[in-house]
Amino acid sequence: MDFSFNEEQTLIQNQVEQFIQRDYDWETRQSLAESDLGFSQENWQKFAELGWLGISLSEEAGGFGGSAIETMIVMEEFGKGLVLEPFLETIVLGSSLIDLTGNAEQKKEVLSSVIEGNLQLALAFTEPQSRFNLSDITTEAKEDGKNYLLNGFKSVVMNGPSANQFIVSARTANNQRDIKGISLFLVDANSEGISTRNYKTVDGRRASELTLENVKVSADSILGSLDKGYEFLEKGVDIATLAICAEAVGIMEILYKTTVEYSKTREQFGQPIGKFQVLQHRMVDMFMEYEQSKSLLYMATMKHVENAPDSKKAISGLKYQIGKAGKFVGQESIQIHGGMGVTDELNVGHFFKRLTTIGTIFGNTDFHLKRYSSI
Repeated sequence: MDFSFNEEQTLIQNQVEQFIQRDYDWETRQSLAESDLGFSQENWQKFAELGWLGISLSEEAGGFGGSAIETMIVMEEFGKGLVLEPFLETIVLGSSLIDLTGNAEQKKEVLSSVIEGNLQLALAFTEPQSRFNLSDITTEAKEDGKNYLLNGFKSVVMNGPSANQFIVSARTANNQRDIKGISLFLVDANSEGISTRNYKTVDGRRASELTLENVKVSADSILGSLDKGYEFLEKGVDIATLAICAEAVGIMEILYKTTVEYSKTREQFGQPIGKFQVLQHRMVDMFMEYEQSKSLLYMATMKHVENAPDSKKAISGLKYQIGKAGKFVGQESIQIHGGMGVTDELNVGHFFKRLTTIGTIFGNTDFHLKRYSSI
């Protein structure tokens, strides 16, 4: 299997890499994390101008017709810079779902604004009782003439504070955990009956708790078919899982390289600690975990693009590896750096926090090991 990038993909990788090196140094990133918005609107507009926001969306939706490979390239580089802009939330999760399910009018109305950098999206799909089960939904949507009334509560809505529109999963038929009877609704963030509690997450991002009380939406706001939203929700989450795994691979590369460089300058007993054989072994183990994760990322992404029969199995295998490797690489990096590894001034601790968060987004190691064995 050929894992080399073509000319266009290499250009994308170089563009993102140059942006991180030139415009996203650590001090800049930290100032954005502490700002009210949590990211830079100016950077978001730059992403739009460079074409990154439409890179993996279909040409029908106004994008460039890319695939999960292009998304992987962007997200891996974003991981190296610990980029805060909501590319995952708005583009990979939200826009991909609309691209998969939306009609021509919905795509034109929403995705054109997203690609131009003028609209933010958030997917509201998790609930306190659901854990990682996408079908465990208590939020209800009941018919009200030609409209629907939404009632329920959504937790950990990533990018909720900045979202102009939410994609809300709601039950329109059957029982709480049934796969059938789930519908996806496109809901304006300013709709009457919506209330949010915004907060900062441990990795420096922004999220919301979303309460819906008799939120009225038209039948035209349904994405895809009534009662058949689960299949598309699962596909969208799988695409996003690949994306955050790519981000994690970028983070692991920075952590092991930073740790190796630190071991060359930190001295103990009159010599650099990198000369101690036991630490050399630990850093080699970090490198091996990173390489295994990157290989699995490429394999799972290719299987997804080729629509292979075992694509879902490969994604769960990858997510399991990322969870296991991310914990190992992060902990080893912190331990070798010593106490300073967990200070705010050093980037190592911030990379580890993001890796830890990624380990639980869209399912932890236990969930994906069970999913892997059941497919």
